[in-house]
Amino acid sequence: MEPRFSSEFFTGNRQKLRQLFSGTAPIVVSANGLLQRGADSSYAFCQDANFWYLTGIEEPDLLLVMDRDQEYLIVPERSVSREAFDGSVNFAELSRRSGIKQVYDAQAGWGQLAGRLKKIKHVATMAPPPAYVEQIGLYTNPGRSALVEKLKGYKSDLEVLDISLHLVMMRMVKQPEELKAIQAAIDITIAAIKEASSPAKLNKYAYEYELEAEISRGFRRRGAQNAFEPIVASGERACTLHNVANNGTLAGSDLVLMDVGAEVEHYAADISRTRSLSQPSKRQQAVYAAVVEVQKFGLAQLKPGTLIKDYEQKVEQFMGEKLRELGLVRSITHEDIRRFYPHSTSHFLGLNVHDIGDYERPLEPGIVLTCEPGIYIKAEGIGIRIEDDVLITPRGNKVLSAKLGRDL
Repeated sequence: MEPRFSSEFFTGNRQKLRQLFSGTAPIVVSANGLLQRGADSSYAFCQDANFWYLTGIEEPDLLLVMDRDQEYLIVPERSVSREAFDGSVNFAELSRRSGIKQVYDAQAGWGQLAGRLKKIKHVATMAPPPAYVEQIGLYTNPGRSALVEKLKGYKSDLEVLDISLHLVMMRMVKQPEELKAIQAAIDITIAAIKEASSPAKLNKYAYEYELEAEISRGFRRRGAQNAFEPIVASGERACTLHNVANNGTLAGSDLVLMDVGAEVEHYAADISRTRSLSQPSKRQQAVYAAVVEVQKFGLAQLKPGTLIKDYEQKVEQFMGEKLRELGLVRSITHEDIRRFYPHSTSHFLGLNVHDIGDYERPLEPGIVLTCEPGIYIKAEGIGIRIEDDVLITPRGNKVLSAKLGRDL
């Protein structure tokens, strides 16, 4: 498959970052590193989104240096053994892909950077995250932390300037190439869901993982991969929002929730649909209809100038009215609503499925986000979510995943 992104795309992103960052400090950005899975094997490598956005390079542990009118890449050393197993790094290909002319090995590159570090007070980079994010139980990639530690090894009092917000502002509004990649990922996701969840096929699956496997197969045979761990959950299991075990049995009276997305050149789709495995009950239909109405209400609010905080409050209030009509709440309070609707309606979408963005900034044309209300009634074994991907346009919005029907 031909790349959708030329070196000019990455060169343009670096030029824009230089313009946004008005300081004179060198900008140094690290790639992600490999993470151990067990013994000498690693998890599948996933590049740092910001490093890819600036270079287009998939290799681990590289550094991008942008210093005044210079820019260059530093390639880490590889042992003879590792080169035998993983291959050597092609310097010419790195230059061609990124549009960066100078590519140095570790000794030459760090020699040049170290000489500069000793003469300055500041260096600009991505602030490293904590090693462990307790709220979501996640260990983070150590690439950024290792970079800051090494930079300060050359000069202990070096002050680190964070360029994270600059990249947030850049990545929020999508360029034409990015929108094409997102739409390609969405189209593949739609095709795979349609293929895997037709009524004739749904009746043949005995386990959730069989439906998951068919969707993933649909992605791979179309040249894409999963943007995140697929969620295929039926009955009560669909009330666990990120139920990725996908190992339950599919019972005829249940609904099955699919929350999946293909990835095309790092850009993600994120679509959810809920389907009935047999004739849905009146209660299931009523709850489903309520989710559809909430999504329609939410989509009507998504337009330039909208503040996400105000939008979420409006959707929550409307959801409360629907929950009361369903007999699930008596009064419309935040606490009562969140018992049955425990997540936000929207998140940004792009290089990451939960992409970076400024939630305090009004929406503007070129922003892509999801709209995904849901109702989860564990006591009744009903978990329903409908999620579509939406582009903000000058006059309102465009539902990029509209070709996938919302029928139960």
